[in-house]
Amino acid sequence: MTSLRFPSAEWCSAYKDAINSNPGYRVAGKDWTHGSVAMVVMAEPSIGIPDDMAMWLDLHRGECNACRLISREEAEKAPFVIVATYARWKEVIRGLLDPTKGMMQNKLKLTKGNMPTMVKFVTASKELVASTSRVPTQFVDE
Repeated sequence: MTSLRFPSAEWCSAYKDAINSNPGYRVAGKDWTHGSVAMVVMAEPSIGIPDDMAMWLDLHRGECNACRLISREEAEKAPFVIVATYARWKEVIRGLLDPTKGMMQNKLKLTKGNMPTMVKFVTASKELVASTSRVPTQFVDE
């Protein structure tokens, strides 16, 4: 399978499928009724990301109803917004940075939403990260 550019609409689509085919996420996320999560990638023109962009994850009760690439402006409408640099998201996707620990250490910034809720769903977060490993990813800075 061809590697998909991260971030891109194609990557988001493959990520949605990876989440929905992950039985671990279905169990860990079954009580998630807190709305969508927007993961914002900060602009980095030097690697071809001229503006902040985000992935909107429409998550509900262990399923991902949608994952789409959106603007930062649109991302701000999500109940949960997590902001990080491209390098940080790459660490998360590669499994080098646990997202909950990253938020606690301020490496990923939860700019909107309730931190205790995120902590409660730490296993679901880990399963979302595990799902990224099933997406053949091409990082734009490599």
